[in-house]
Amino acid sequence: MSASITPSSPARRSSRATDPSGRRDEQGATTADRILDAALVSFATKGYEASSLDALAAGLDVRKQTILYWFSSKEQLLEAVIDRSAVELAGALQDALTRAGDGWDRIEAVVRSVFKLAARRPELLGLVRELGRLGGPAATRLVTALEPLVARATAFLETEMDSGHLRRQDPRLLLLTIYSSVTGILTEVEVLRVFGEEPTVRSLVRRRNEILAFLHSALVITPD
Repeated sequence: MSASITPSSPARRSSRATDPSGRRDEQGATTADRILDAALVSFATKGYEASSLDALAAGLDVRKQTILYWFSSKEQLLEAVIDRSAVELAGALQDALTRAGDGWDRIEAVVRSVFKLAARRPELLGLVRELGRLGGPAATRLVTALEPLVARATAFLETEMDSGHLRRQDPRLLLLTIYSSVTGILTEVEVLRVFGEEPTVRSLVRRRNEILAFLHSALVITPD
């Protein structure tokens, strides 16, 4: 699901539209892009309730009214952040699935993709964690946006189980278990960052390999 943002809608314009002054920064980002980027980081690290439009405006060196020009309220800003993040998350996972083979290769590709995303864009997984804490409409919005991908993954797992490549499990429960295992490890990584300890590439690779070994042992049927 992507945001539908027009001048008459709660979120005033597309995040790629030209800002009121027509200016873009040196990377080509509009004011709306910058607001969404800053809001994502703030919601993911400080939490939604602890993030204020005043603080976002000060950090961006704009007036609060500028934020409200693009997004009519803090709630609408959160919705736009969720929509854009869902597109990015789904795109990364879809790309991994498209390039992967069948069976275990596809599961491994998804896990590797999530760990790669965690290293490159930790704020995205921080937002997922925050939405899980918030629950309600915000969490439902993300789940709804990602549901087509979940449905495809469920169908894939059912096919692999029917073919005897994977152990018989409830596919949606299996997806939840994989999600919980991976995000649990990555949440631990985020906690380390909060305390000023930046995880190394080696530590992330080690954790990724540990979860892959666990999942392979639990899921893959090996010939006797």
